[in-house]
Amino acid sequence: MNGNLSLRSLLNHSALATSEAKILMAYILEKHYQLPRSALLSRDNMQLHPEAMENWQNLESRRLAGEPIAYLVGKRGFHNIELYVAPGVLIPRPETELLVEIGLREIKRIRNSTTVLDLGTGSGAIALAIAHDAPQAIVTATDQSPEALDIAKINAQQLKMVSRVRFIQGSWYEPLDAHASFDIILSNPPYIAAQDAHLSQGDLRFEPFSALTDQGNGLSCIEIIISGALGHLNSNGLIAIEHGFDQSDAVVTLLKLAGFHDIQTHQDFAGHYRVASGKKIDGNNLFPH
Repeated sequence: MNGNLSLRSLLNHSALATSEAKILMAYILEKHYQLPRSALLSRDNMQLHPEAMENWQNLESRRLAGEPIAYLVGKRGFHNIELYVAPGVLIPRPETELLVEIGLREIKRIRNSTTVLDLGTGSGAIALAIAHDAPQAIVTATDQSPEALDIAKINAQQLKMVSRVRFIQGSWYEPLDAHASFDIILSNPPYIAAQDAHLSQGDLRFEPFSALTDQGNGLSCIEIIISGALGHLNSNGLIAIEHGFDQSDAVVTLLKLAGFHDIQTHQDFAGHYRVASGKKIDGNNLFPH
């Protein structure tokens, strides 16, 4: 029955939200017809051939069952780049762009070749966005998941930045040389508490569990990152960590206890405090002459 319906009719009859239906249909048009998104309007009377129709119905039903759109179309825009994403990695989110902006501001302040470490890189979003906007930066990224690193490396290839970011497999600082130090450490670690109801809702149901929660109180990974940071930061180096909307005070306390200075909290576009940052200041720099 649906085989005779136009694009306009298919979109109007879809049980999906209009914006989601258009994203999926634009993907169908690009995949099967090499047509741009504008064809949703300019060619809204066209009918899909059987293979494209089957693909549309499959995507529509999977989205109605809750699968994230980013996984269905295999990509997600982030900062100034587009990333390939798959079920093995966390879907990059707008609030994480705040980490990138903080890193880029610090790189601009330093001016010289800045060394940056992205801990728990996942799809490579933070590391590759930094490398894209700051060609002078020397970027290293770690992740314990080989599957995630495979996806990150695919993104580096697609963005033509294979030589710009060094990816290393291992948990947090473990795969690094003991004396490796950086000007900036950035991380979006698992910070959702194990009992949080959000883990069984929406897109989170389909994302890798280990990338979302520490299976504890949501702070254990953050604590590991903060406690190991001073040993891997250059003098006056910056650490910035994304956290949950209700964890700002706890993360600030961890930064203070670890000996960081110039601690700041940063709001996302929704007005929630989502990133905390601090600087490593050596003792002889605390009281400049």
